[in-house]
Amino acid sequence: MRRTTVRRTALAASALSLALLSTACGSEGSDKEEPKGKGSSSAPATPAGKALSQAELDKLVLAEADLKDHKIAKATPADLAAAKTVTTDKAACKPLVDVMVLRGVGTPGATATRKVIAVPKGPGANASAEEKAKAGLDALGATITADTLASYSGSGAADALAALKKAGTDCAGGFALMAQGDKTNFTKVAPASYTGGDEAIAFTLTADLDGEPGTAHLVAVRKGSTLATFYAQSLAGKAEQPKAVIDAQLKKLN
Repeated sequence: MRRTTVRRTALAASALSLALLSTACGSEGSDKEEPKGKGSSSAPATPAGKALSQAELDKLVLAEADLKDHKIAKATPADLAAAKTVTTDKAACKPLVDVMVLRGVGTPGATATRKVIAVPKGPGANASAEEKAKAGLDALGATITADTLASYSGSGAADALAALKKAGTDCAGGFALMAQGDKTNFTKVAPASYTGGDEAIAFTLTADLDGEPGTAHLVAVRKGSTLATFYAQSLAGKAEQPKAVIDAQLKKLN
């Protein structure tokens, strides 16, 4: 794979750059401080339209105890600062970009974000050099997911989901994302499938990575006054819809 392709893929969502991969795969910054007993906590019985507090969201967002074979890390101040600098050439596409770079859609009262990476199996103790090299490439191709919970009052969560749905339609022909002086062109936003929560939408995004197509996935699921959004990409350019991550997060919201 060309170096420029890897760079462009990372820039497709600057807050989920190579730093995310190294952070998520390491022990620092992960949610190890979460007691394992809280891995199965569920959302309180909250009337529709009543926003959850920051403390409640922090308990409901994914922790490592909730998902096997994945590393989970908090969004760092640097991630969130980088997210603020990301722009798009089409105002109609901003809701999509907000999901891609760890921002809540619309005006949520509180947000909680985690970075999740599927960890491929490593080579055995007696692995050959070729097997170790393959394991390294597999790690590079792992799907990285931004998992953001946003809580709203009134009809805010439903309105945010509607804005995402409209953006997916309006931006079907593509849009550009600008991050840190670089530009990534997304050539297509196509409807995809995911069912869950009170209502859900999903899209597959195709990016032009220096002439090579790259695939990313965006899913949003509303549960009451909370909107869970997921953006998945891979540094190798071809991500998979992170169904295991989405299912585990929704389990905590039910």
